[in-house]
Amino acid sequence: MNLDFYSSWGRYPKYKAYAIRHIFWRDEIPDLSLFDRTVLPYAYGKSYGDSCLNDNGYLIDTTGLSKFIEFDRKNGLFRCEAGVSLASILDFIVPQGWFLAVTPGTKFISVGGAVANDVHGKNHHNSGTFGIQTTRFELVRSDGTKLICSATQNQDFFSATIGGLGLTGLITWVEFKLKPCPSPYIIMDSIKFDSIDEFFEINEESNNYSYTVSWVDCTASSGKLGRGIYNRGEHAFQNETSHLKEKKSKQKNFPLDAPFINSFTVNAFNLLYYNKQVNKKETKIVHYDPFFYPLDAIKNWNRAYGKYGFLQYQFVIPFENAKQNILKVLRLVADSGLSSFLTVLKTFGCKKSPGMLSFPRPGVTMAIDFRFDGHKTLQTLNRIDNIIREAGGVLYPAKDARMSSDDFKRFYPNWSEFAKYVDPKFSSSFWRRVTT
Repeated sequence: MNLDFYSSWGRYPKYKAYAIRHIFWRDEIPDLSLFDRTVLPYAYGKSYGDSCLNDNGYLIDTTGLSKFIEFDRKNGLFRCEAGVSLASILDFIVPQGWFLAVTPGTKFISVGGAVANDVHGKNHHNSGTFGIQTTRFELVRSDGTKLICSATQNQDFFSATIGGLGLTGLITWVEFKLKPCPSPYIIMDSIKFDSIDEFFEINEESNNYSYTVSWVDCTASSGKLGRGIYNRGEHAFQNETSHLKEKKSKQKNFPLDAPFINSFTVNAFNLLYYNKQVNKKETKIVHYDPFFYPLDAIKNWNRAYGKYGFLQYQFVIPFENAKQNILKVLRLVADSGLSSFLTVLKTFGCKKSPGMLSFPRPGVTMAIDFRFDGHKTLQTLNRIDNIIREAGGVLYPAKDARMSSDDFKRFYPNWSEFAKYVDPKFSSSFWRRVTT
């Protein structure tokens, strides 16, 4: 058994489980109370920090819970086991005219993980989080109790488990809502913006679009600070795509485990990416894969950061002071000289998730990738923490690798209420870090 395989996507921090236990059948769940160490569910390891890690404890590999259970095609309701990937669901439902109501930036995550991290996507402003789309699920506690959780049944565990980072028990199956999808294609507008002011102007006029997201050039400074490309899209109808021939994209593997991401390559990429679009605005029809999951085209792309890994830092800050604080963060990152290959900027809407520890809330969110360069990286992120803290913002636990206990308790003041629902046998490296 290769324990090194069970890491987080960011490959930082370096924690190793004591052992792995696999589950293949819902009616053969092991007696978790007999385990001599803490346990934590684990599927595809796409969480960036340590929320999916359990240093020196057991990881319960749920990828064997991979079966579809029921599909109500008429009403768009889907039920499957918790280890099913979003990718396999899309392969099944899109040809039948349906799509995921909410999807994050990778389809290679489990349904159980989507609930446990209450993932969000490019349409939070109109559809909220995955937890909002979740109708019910089964939760198995370490004492053997099986709870069917919904908005009306075991509501307290329903709320605690959505966004609960896998700590309330083992999710065995999930039922959730889908949305109609007339074709596998998206009509996408790409609009270049030269400043954060212009980003907010475009975003304001794009409120009626189903999907919105922006890339920001984090290497730009001075008069170019805050430039980027704004993407917005809608599902295309079949009569708009009849001339297109769908091609199944083949995933390519990143060949090296070496620090390809450095200041030179990042600066070159950002310059080329911004200038690849000649016109101010371009409209094209694209397959849903490159629109929703551009990085999924490259298998193991996290290797590009080298063996020391990287940290993704995602925050949300309130609308009222977002502009000046986004600029502060961009200046700090540009001045630090740290390599930031991918920076995503978008807004969250007002749809409140039922999850106790759910991250999204009304405001502006930014996600930045940093190659881990030791103390310099941590020091820079500590400085950004100060900006987020003073702005009244919060960090995203599912992508965190170094948030302080004080900050977690400040950002999520209901953590102590949530702790009442943590299963006594369940724990994670993240949970121990932020609560002790």
